[in-house]
Amino acid sequence: MHIGVNVGGTPPFEEILATVRAAGELGLDSVSFNQVLGWDVLTLAGVAGREAPGLEVITAVVPTYSRHPVALAQQALTVAAATGGRLVLGVGPSHAAVVEKVYGASPERPVRHVREYLGALLPLLRGESIEFAGETLKSTAVVEVPHAEAPPVLLSALRPAMLELAGSTVDGIVTVWTTAEFIATNIAPRLTEAARAANRPRPRIAALVTAAAAADPVGVSRQVAERTAVASDLANYRALLALQALAGVHQTAVIGSETAVAEGLRAYASAGVTDLLISLAGDARDRTRTLALLADLRRDLS
Repeated sequence: MHIGVNVGGTPPFEEILATVRAAGELGLDSVSFNQVLGWDVLTLAGVAGREAPGLEVITAVVPTYSRHPVALAQQALTVAAATGGRLVLGVGPSHAAVVEKVYGASPERPVRHVREYLGALLPLLRGESIEFAGETLKSTAVVEVPHAEAPPVLLSALRPAMLELAGSTVDGIVTVWTTAEFIATNIAPRLTEAARAANRPRPRIAALVTAAAAADPVGVSRQVAERTAVASDLANYRALLALQALAGVHQTAVIGSETAVAEGLRAYASAGVTDLLISLAGDARDRTRTLALLADLRRDLS
């Protein structure tokens, strides 16, 4: 299992670079970035890839409704070239409320939207010319970026239809707010079977997990609950929480002593996760302890 650090929110730019450098110096595998309404993740990925040459840089994820597939292909191939082929492009449709209120688009039938979006994006990333005409998307184009190879593409997928689309079409998925048990019993089997049925390689499963080896686990857990309360109210995540018999997304966080956190994160490896993307919680000392733990765990699991 590969282990990396996920940078979410809008921390100062220099703080982001410090986290990237720390991940590289500790020998971790990747750094990933969330796209909300702050920093642009592909720009960050390009900078991070130059800052820490050994790391994969992962977008987790770029909302599809915010960028035409031609524009995304151009930007992704540029970052892939700039980072020596270390970009992993995570994409996803976001949430209905965001799609409608922020992007002014219709959130209806997201699986159809994503299927058509990938139908245009994937050949463009391979340097192929497209003449695509679907129900929601039309485009005639070719993207030419010298010396850029198509990056692996991951799809944010949690429910059956999106998992089946991901398994049959792209290189894997990105999950969030999912326990190791839920991945093992509900996500990994369906995704793997869809890939097998399509004669595709075993897919990557990148899991975003909040974690902290904390001096005050109760206090950090309370902070995480407060910080993630908005996410717990989103319709997609409410449905996901119901399937896991959880009340809030904070209950998927792995917080405690070094021993407890290591045990909790190892469970994700056993569940079939290939890429663990850790969002650090707690204060500066907790984050330092957690990074050291991740480095030790990465060596043990390599």
